[in-house]
Amino acid sequence: MLDFAPTPNYFDYQLLIKQLLYTPVAYDPTQEIVYKNSFRMTYADFRKRVCKLANTLTKLGVKKGDTVAIMDYDSHRYLECYFAIPMIGAVMHMVNIRLSPEQILYTIDHAQDDILMIHSDFVPIIEQIRGRIDTVNDYVLISDGNETAASIIPFVGEYEELLSSADDTFDFPDFDEKTRATTFYTTGTTGMPKGVHFTHRQLVLHTLGVISSLSSYTLHANFNQEDVYMPITPMFHVHAWGFPYIATFMGVKQVYPGKYIPDVLLELIHKENVTFSHCVPTILHMLLNSPKIGEIDLSRWKVIIGGASLSPSLAIAGLERGIDLFVGYGMSETCPILSLARLTKEMLKKDNQEQAKIRTKTGKTLALVDMKIVDEDMNEVVHDGKNTGEIVVRAPWLTMGYLKDQKNSENLWRDGYMHTGDVANCDELGYFKITDRAKDIIKVGGEWVSSLELEDIIHQHPSVFEVAVVAIPDEKWGERPMALVVSKKADDKKTLEKELITHTKEVIKNGLIARESMLLKIHFVDEIDKTSVGKTDKRVLREKYKNLFV
Repeated sequence: MLDFAPTPNYFDYQLLIKQLLYTPVAYDPTQEIVYKNSFRMTYADFRKRVCKLANTLTKLGVKKGDTVAIMDYDSHRYLECYFAIPMIGAVMHMVNIRLSPEQILYTIDHAQDDILMIHSDFVPIIEQIRGRIDTVNDYVLISDGNETAASIIPFVGEYEELLSSADDTFDFPDFDEKTRATTFYTTGTTGMPKGVHFTHRQLVLHTLGVISSLSSYTLHANFNQEDVYMPITPMFHVHAWGFPYIATFMGVKQVYPGKYIPDVLLELIHKENVTFSHCVPTILHMLLNSPKIGEIDLSRWKVIIGGASLSPSLAIAGLERGIDLFVGYGMSETCPILSLARLTKEMLKKDNQEQAKIRTKTGKTLALVDMKIVDEDMNEVVHDGKNTGEIVVRAPWLTMGYLKDQKNSENLWRDGYMHTGDVANCDELGYFKITDRAKDIIKVGGEWVSSLELEDIIHQHPSVFEVAVVAIPDEKWGERPMALVVSKKADDKKTLEKELITHTKEVIKNGLIARESMLLKIHFVDEIDKTSVGKTDKRVLREKYKNLFV
């Protein structure tokens, strides 16, 4: 029993984003933050620029609860926005620059943006829709120092010019940790994108949760203060997986690459000694196929792969380059990281082919994540690496729902768990493995066929550059699998088709995949449609090719 009456304020400590900034600035104010080959600053400079941005926004009339939107490449400016906007109590809307103009218009109005900061490259998009934007009061131009053509948009100023005249100190207020800090919009769904939002508390807990997991491993797949971080996942997409907050809190050197150009990314990795990144499989595939790849030492590079399935063949190609790659799992709705696929000491002794089987799994959950695989009645399935069900999850950093969308929010959180729509199994060691998206599984004559398993098999052929498997209608079977294949070279397509079918049949004979996969159709394409964040867009592919074999 306490023998004194404590002052409530001693214990009323709010988990706010500003706490993620204070420690690294004090610990090592000389650490660097780099933007492409054009800008460098210390953490001490960064703190001052965050204050300058806060003063600039306040002068423009931004107050607690207002929304400030950003359209920019991955940059030091975006990092400043990650902190300054929520730290004054406003909401940061990370606009997906790869959406169509109509979708961008929808998200700006739906989020009720008050101020819009726009990189000069994206000004033409806003010029198309400006007359229909209802909420924005002020526009701020972002420029990389290039001459900008005259615009119909009435900018209040250019980002750097506005910051240059602002004071470099700011007294950031305390407020409720459950205050909304960020908003962004999901893609790849039917209809318009859905708004996802997160509070200060959720972002701080996600930061601490990921750090506790990544720092617990020493043999591989770890993140520490000696690392150099560079994102290769857009900062508009799920907080760049939360790593700008994580890297800043840890006080590591950060490198922001701007627009994703393969040779520029590889040059930055080499020049700045980048040791930690994250990206989707399509970006990794692009980098590994760059002519410059042979000139770069990647033996110290650790990379989390997420956003889509990582094929074992692509994993092996990365391992052969010395890359310590491993899968991370999450969704827009989960902040996002829920699990990571790390290997034990004994697993690391295996050859690349065996390691790839583990590294491409969905992995083990982070601390504080309650993740289950359940059947349609919410009964948990056996962890035997075979039985499948839907992944449902609870964690302290999951979104509470979709912005202004009660119906879909309730459906997302039915039965007290967030429903991911991902079908998976879990083995005896606790490693989850997604076998498909519920909407992407192919039902052949009443039996389920995994599109991801078929993609892995087909991708093993040396002439296959890229592959996506989707369902197509079939009068007899209801559905059958179709593989859309991008070939590496101008092979004899008839011969390659026969080889792929034969290879698939051999795997079926060995009992490794469902026999219904025998009904596979092959179609060669020049490219595979992607979503705005680089994922294979199976919804578009299904619609585009549904009548191909009718």
